[in-house]
Amino acid sequence: MNATLQTNLEILKKLQIGTYNKDFLLTWEHSDDEIKAVLLVAECLSEMHKLGLSYRAFDTGLAISIFRDKSTRTRFSFASAANAVGLGLSDLDEEKSQIAHGETVRETANMISFLTEVIGIRDDIFLGEGNRYMREVGAAVEDGFKKNVLHQRPSIINLQCDIDHPTQTLADLVHLKTYFGGLEKLRGKKIAMTWAYSPSYGKPLSVPQGIIGLMTRMGMKVSLAYPKGYELIPEVVELAKKNAAKYQGSFEIVDTMEAAFTGADIVYPKSWAPYQVMQRRTALLQKGDKPGLSALEKECLANNAQHQAWECDDAKMKLTANGNALYMHCLPADISDVSCARGEVSKTVFDHARIETYKQAGFKPFVISALILLTRLQNPVAKLDEMIRRNVMRK
Repeated sequence: MNATLQTNLEILKKLQIGTYNKDFLLTWEHSDDEIKAVLLVAECLSEMHKLGLSYRAFDTGLAISIFRDKSTRTRFSFASAANAVGLGLSDLDEEKSQIAHGETVRETANMISFLTEVIGIRDDIFLGEGNRYMREVGAAVEDGFKKNVLHQRPSIINLQCDIDHPTQTLADLVHLKTYFGGLEKLRGKKIAMTWAYSPSYGKPLSVPQGIIGLMTRMGMKVSLAYPKGYELIPEVVELAKKNAAKYQGSFEIVDTMEAAFTGADIVYPKSWAPYQVMQRRTALLQKGDKPGLSALEKECLANNAQHQAWECDDAKMKLTANGNALYMHCLPADISDVSCARGEVSKTVFDHARIETYKQAGFKPFVISALILLTRLQNPVAKLDEMIRRNVMRK
């Protein structure tokens, strides 16, 4: 057996994994062993795919995707992940369903779940709504299962909400583990999670919140930077502080990109909308106040424009450890003189880092496949072992 696969299996067999028939909505709701299991299984699946081995675990069943926001990487990652483990994919288009005619969440959730294994949901537009909606869907299928409407309860996987983006940050963590040579090598490494200028408005808070919520569990030195007024959800910031203390890392908030970049081993410059703005935006969206939304957008774009110096450029990268920190981004990045006149990152920095960001994104299908196996199989490690030993080629 391949050495990577053998090593990962041996570690997996020693972990306490309690994800079966559970939803995966926030990384901080899961134990250290369960987070490690996601990484190890994802690595195994990536290695199997590289070797040309099949990891089809299901003979039948559906994976339902519900995208309430635009997506490229996550949409195609979910589709390829479902296909790879043997599930058929069906995308719920709310405009083409009875939801458009007033069908309730409780009814819709049960109607799409009769032969369904997993429901992946992306709902990141409304602050205070996305994660709540996922839990409402989870409660509906739980009720359907307990009352014998459904033969099984599908698992809900968060493909990005208003609070966290677990499939992204777990893929980021696999990338960091691979790049630096192991989770233990991340301890003491400095990661700069910083706001960066964008000529657009309303970008979710979930990526920076997901990063500070997860990387503080790795014993890393997490430096969060943003201009005044661009705060994150206070509860997530408090969580990051507690994690840093528990895992013997550190967490700081600074008010310049330069301060965060200084001595950093990893930089993650990413735009987001201020917490208070997202609260105002949600209220306006719920009321259908189009003039109010238009006025808020103008106000926010004007505020963003005051911080155009918050760009990841060559000068700031020289402040990092050895002047050669790993650049990360969930993509698509706003690239100055490419996708916009001025953006989150300079063309030269992005061109230098482009391939690593693609590799970073490339772990997401394997993370999602891992989450499907871990939430749907009663003994996922035994099934993984079986799939490796059967040695069936994909082609």
